[in-house]
Amino acid sequence: MNVVMASYAAVALLHGGPRTQILGTARHLPAHGVQAHLFDPWANISRGTCDLIHLFAANIGTYHLAREVAALGIPMVVSPIVFSRHPPAVVRRRLRFAGVLHRARPGLWSDYGLTAEICRWASRIIPNTAAEAELMVRGYGIPAAAVSVVPNGVDERFAGGDPELFRRKYGLDDFVLNVGHVGPARKNTLALIQALGGIDHPSVIIGRVTRDAAGEACVREAARYRQILLLDRMENDSAMLASAYAACRVFALPSLFETPGIAALEAALAGAQVVITPYGGTREYFEDMATYVDPYSVASIREGIQRELGAPPSERLREHVRQKFLWSRVAKLTAGIYRDVLKESGTP
Repeated sequence: MNVVMASYAAVALLHGGPRTQILGTARHLPAHGVQAHLFDPWANISRGTCDLIHLFAANIGTYHLAREVAALGIPMVVSPIVFSRHPPAVVRRRLRFAGVLHRARPGLWSDYGLTAEICRWASRIIPNTAAEAELMVRGYGIPAAAVSVVPNGVDERFAGGDPELFRRKYGLDDFVLNVGHVGPARKNTLALIQALGGIDHPSVIIGRVTRDAAGEACVREAARYRQILLLDRMENDSAMLASAYAACRVFALPSLFETPGIAALEAALAGAQVVITPYGGTREYFEDMATYVDPYSVASIREGIQRELGAPPSERLREHVRQKFLWSRVAKLTAGIYRDVLKESGTP
């Protein structure tokens, strides 16, 4: 089986969760009889060159690609990567309003409308959480039979990172760690820095700083505190990143929402205690083995981190992630869905 894995054009530049999800899944699919190919916009794609296309993210960045795939009649599986703080009923009402507006003014589109249309073109929707699945069914009106939850995953190598690499280079151990983009509003890094500034404990933030006012504000705030070290982004396959996870004590990801935060899974597999947002399906992954904080409250973030710094180490979360969320398991579930889709479409 030949499968093309695609996403928005900038996915390789952003080095975010969708890129990690695509590469992690693709790496393990051959073990389940699937040859995964990364989408090449210059290559010819037809029903004769691939059996199925797996699209990651259902938004304006993937809309035109999804439309053309549907027009070609190639079976398509979509990982929507969609979250809303609004209840599904509210999303459904807004979607209906967006439809009325689009019919009246065909040039006007909404995010809701684009996402819904992409998902309707798909043969199967595979959200990362049950909460996202509920949003697809009750909010976007996708038939429940077309929705199958497949969790996000983590690379097993993070269980074996060498903490000495980071300790030797930076002279830090048992610190609080955050990994992610620095500046985007969703990542809430400025609030995290403000929370860490009130904790007399070493902290490390690893991530690319956006070249805008929000990113610059994070840099200025971090510079106020001697205990906070801000480092540039590290590649996901970097031995130093794995070492940072292994050397830290607490991993903090108080984003506005996460689905569920691959970096937090990586840190948990390395043995870190986790402080995380409650929004976006994180409880489905971390259950009662993490501390959940209000991302809109600097005090809540600070208290959560302090609570985990004072808690005894536990192997429960590490083993939980190892048993349920390795990419090898994710790829097996994904390959099974591909086969179901091709069988339903009559493809041999």
